[in-house]
Amino acid sequence: MSSIAVIGLGAMGRPIARNLLKAGHDVMVWNRSEGPTDELVAVGARRAASVAEAMQAPVVFSVLSDDRAVAETFTDSGVLARTPGGTVHVNLATVSTDLARRAGAAHAEHGVGYVAAPVFGRVPVAEAGALNVLAAGEHALLDRVQPFFDVIGSRTWRLGDRPEQANIVKILGNYLIACAIQSLGEAVSVAERAGVDSGQLVELLTSTLFPGAVYTGYGSMIAERRYQPAGFTTVLGRKDLHLALDAATDQGVPLPIGELLRAVFDEAIADGRGADDWAVIAEQQPR
Repeated sequence: MSSIAVIGLGAMGRPIARNLLKAGHDVMVWNRSEGPTDELVAVGARRAASVAEAMQAPVVFSVLSDDRAVAETFTDSGVLARTPGGTVHVNLATVSTDLARRAGAAHAEHGVGYVAAPVFGRVPVAEAGALNVLAAGEHALLDRVQPFFDVIGSRTWRLGDRPEQANIVKILGNYLIACAIQSLGEAVSVAERAGVDSGQLVELLTSTLFPGAVYTGYGSMIAERRYQPAGFTTVLGRKDLHLALDAATDQGVPLPIGELLRAVFDEAIADGRGADDWAVIAEQQPR
């Protein structure tokens, strides 16, 4: 049995912590609100009174929402100065490449290991322990945390020795999902105007030309206009789109479709769809 802490018990953090518990690990948990913490303590986790206490564990997973949450909790809070040297912090959040670089430097300054490990997979995939883990960091650190990755994921993709390399891959993956949602919305709109059943269109396309979870899952949601409960909200989708646009700017590469999507996301949120699943951007296309 190994000791690990999980910081952030949102929709993804809870199943990750549960699977680590089921695998027999000693799991300490911390969350800003008490409800999710109570839920995990009831099934065997230990409660951390603070982030600083959670950071006493030899390995720490954090599953927070964005750059600001990560910076407030770790790099700007002073907690790293109170963290034992040799601790490894694994950041599973989708954050900017700039934040990844700054976090890596801040952790190194205090002798704390830092690994970026964002994931592909929605909540049901996390519950099944079948996430795809996108990992980057020092090779020895990746080896050390690999047994935990084996619990939460079906495969770990080692993408380099710099943490930001994992984050750029996650950002680009989410960018391509947004592009697929937009193109599906356009195709469904044209088909419906022509009198074609959108459900049959999606079934045909995903059974032949475009198999896979993205087209099948989001295509069905668009055809059925089913955007609740949200697996990934429009607000979070816009956040990740902006990360892609910023990363492309850093590399001197234009993203024309990304600029189109920026306007689409802004319109959807202005229309009050920010809490809906980000597949709702298809509704910005006349149908």
